[in-house]
Amino acid sequence: MTDLFRKIAPVADELGRLFVAQGHELALVGGPVRDILLGRVGNDLDLTTDARPERVLEIVRDWADSVWTIGIDFGTVGVRKGNWLIEVTTYRSESYDPKSRKPEVLYGETLEADLERRDFAVNAMAVRLPGHEFVDPYGGMSDLKAGRLRTPGTPERSFDDDPLRMLRAARFASQLGFTVDEKALAAMTAMADRIEIVSAERIRDELDKLVCGAGPREGLRILVETGLAEHVLPELPKLRLEIDEHHRHKDVYEHSLTVLDQAIAQEEDGKPDRILRWAALMHDVGKPKTRRHEPGGRVSFHHHEVVGAQMTKKRLSELRFPKDVVADVSRLVELHLRFHGYGTGEWTDSAVRRYVRDAGHLLDRLHKLTRADCTTRNKRKAQTLSRTYDQLEERIAKLADEEELAKIRPELDGNEIQRVLGIGPGPVVGRAYKFLLDIRLDKGMIGKEAATEALLEWARSNDLGG
Repeated sequence: MTDLFRKIAPVADELGRLFVAQGHELALVGGPVRDILLGRVGNDLDLTTDARPERVLEIVRDWADSVWTIGIDFGTVGVRKGNWLIEVTTYRSESYDPKSRKPEVLYGETLEADLERRDFAVNAMAVRLPGHEFVDPYGGMSDLKAGRLRTPGTPERSFDDDPLRMLRAARFASQLGFTVDEKALAAMTAMADRIEIVSAERIRDELDKLVCGAGPREGLRILVETGLAEHVLPELPKLRLEIDEHHRHKDVYEHSLTVLDQAIAQEEDGKPDRILRWAALMHDVGKPKTRRHEPGGRVSFHHHEVVGAQMTKKRLSELRFPKDVVADVSRLVELHLRFHGYGTGEWTDSAVRRYVRDAGHLLDRLHKLTRADCTTRNKRKAQTLSRTYDQLEERIAKLADEEELAKIRPELDGNEIQRVLGIGPGPVVGRAYKFLLDIRLDKGMIGKEAATEALLEWARSNDLGG
């Protein structure tokens, strides 16, 4: 054990000596201890102390390169020393009022009491500094070896103190590949509606970490089976459409999780692609609303991509995702079926250009999402779809050699349109620009002279003079 803790950054021991010299305790706690035991070391350190926040500021002020106090109301002081980011939090106990979104912070007196209020036993281990005494009063080490998530005290009390811990259980299952203790799962199921007192931003952060974890399928399954998803991502459980013997179709819920798995398999450099993952998860959320039973036992989902894009935009906006993330994910959901109009290669070059232009900066992700969306067990059908998409990508590459598809512009810009038509800025310029862009997409480069003639003819046919 001592050998393991030699990986603790010297900067932590240095700070530990500083606190001890001032008559206070300091310990490395939570995630960093867990990660050291798992053989992982990062540049973020979580420390805990008996010193109150104002005293912490006094101790670190001359030692730190910089200090920030954004979390001081919750007992946390942030410190940067070299490349290390350190958070020092006063021993505490926090709980939620049943009608409040914000925790009430109560300071504690001992390390052991502080550890009891941690979310899971694997995060309730500490190492006193600078002596490296290992403190594990709740069996975190045995849980770590078993790959198990269990609360230090009763799960009911833990989740009542901070309902977000229920989402954290699913998130850690995704990130660490751990299983959740049966008692904790039962409490999560019974207390699922308690999550509604937590702010959208905190829920978003946990869901995002879950989706971007190593194995999001398991974490999402936990959310659905405990009923938590009904409160934080209700579109997901609604994908579990009933399947009867007369109207057979794929299990959309399982299909969506498989598409997510297959999208992840296409990521590059092992880095999670947030936009691609969320698009894969949400791509079919429009199906429940658009499902229709057709003659012969068929089931249709006409325009589910359009409805799904609207639903995705609404959900991600309510979760307070950045506007660019909302726009990109919902756009991919809207475009995910476009390829299926390609058939066996019937698209004209102009249709291929439109596909590229509509995808814009999302083209590479759209390629991956489209390929991930093939979950058929029919190997011949899967191979045919794959070959057809290979051909489409080859055509895109060929056209890209001839012109920069993603940057296609009309051959006349706004100023030239105004000069040709003898008009000033206004909506007519925008309409003319779109007309010329359509020509550009349909016919490629025709030259400025031909573009000018086409513009004048368009103006005459629309009674715009020229």
